[in-house]
Amino acid sequence: MHKAIEDFVRGLRLDAYLVGGAVRDEQLGVDSKDADFVVPGVDYDGLRAALEPHGRVEDLEVGGRRVGARLYPADAGVRALAPAGIEFAPPRAERSTGPGRHDFEIVADPGLSIEDDMARRDFTVNAIAKRLETGELVDPFHGADDLANRVLRTVRPRSFAEDPLRIVRGLRLVSQLGLEPSEETLQQMRDEAPSVRVVSGERVGGGLQADGLGEFSKLLLGPEPAKALRLARDTGVLTALLPEFEPALGFEQDSERQHLPLDEHIFAVVQAAADAGANLAVRLGALFHDLGKPGANGSHATRGADLTAKALRRLRYPTRLQTSVTRLVRAHAFPLDEVDELFARRFLREHGDELAFDLVAHKEADLRGKKVAEAELDAAARTG
Repeated sequence: MHKAIEDFVRGLRLDAYLVGGAVRDEQLGVDSKDADFVVPGVDYDGLRAALEPHGRVEDLEVGGRRVGARLYPADAGVRALAPAGIEFAPPRAERSTGPGRHDFEIVADPGLSIEDDMARRDFTVNAIAKRLETGELVDPFHGADDLANRVLRTVRPRSFAEDPLRIVRGLRLVSQLGLEPSEETLQQMRDEAPSVRVVSGERVGGGLQADGLGEFSKLLLGPEPAKALRLARDTGVLTALLPEFEPALGFEQDSERQHLPLDEHIFAVVQAAADAGANLAVRLGALFHDLGKPGANGSHATRGADLTAKALRRLRYPTRLQTSVTRLVRAHAFPLDEVDELFARRFLREHGDELAFDLVAHKEADLRGKKVAEAELDAAARTG
């Protein structure tokens, strides 16, 4: 969180608390793009009235219900630091509406404490607040200790039952921050894995802003996606999200070159793409590239492209990204027998610059997931 944003919010005289990912990232010493605040003692209308003199205000809604306000500051310097706006909300808590585990609602109440608001959050590392007025941390669930120990722990046992997307978010934090789920959290993931199927595709894959940056995409873009994908496989989350993966689990490829089971090969390729800093299209391509192998009668790449297109549509990825990844999977099995200047010109002419460079990035990652000679890796590098 940029100091200028904190200073601006402090100047609003709202006695606001910085919450969520911004506090977590601050504890880790990393930059955060989050700008979320909780303001006790104020209802929705009072909050909006307090913000309106300082810029344009929009209501924040989830599921058709108002949950807070987003301020776009009139101060151009602050607005440039938070182009997506600064979010403010009254404290909220859960209220039971019946006997079932899904019978509850989130309600705002200006009389609630900041501790009450922390109690409804997903993970202990996200249930830390900082009071701007004093710099004091409010940490009722010892999230700072879990961060220091790199432990991922839910705030309470029904956290995933309340919102199954939290399972994917937890796996994203494994990839992004290197956290290790506690045994209790792992069991909760196993128990609730089937519920992931009911989460909307936008929240998982395509992103609420149609940017392709849902929780699963953020997992793939983290520095340790293979670690998170293995946990997703072992808890049943991976096949709940992507049933196309089921035939690949433990599928033996029975070759000296392909020395890993298919799922482990795929995870290794995704990790190699991450290590090389590849873009989302290449990482998605790495995830799907060989899923056509089990049961393939003809080209596994063609079958894999069909599976890829189906999965990306279901997860509501942007059309352009769907097209790019599907084309990459369809074309990924090109040979490297004779790599020379003529080959490179033909390759560029056939695929166009963007896809050609993504294919080369994928090929290098794919080879690093196999047992191949350095000469073959050199040939892939020369293609680019």
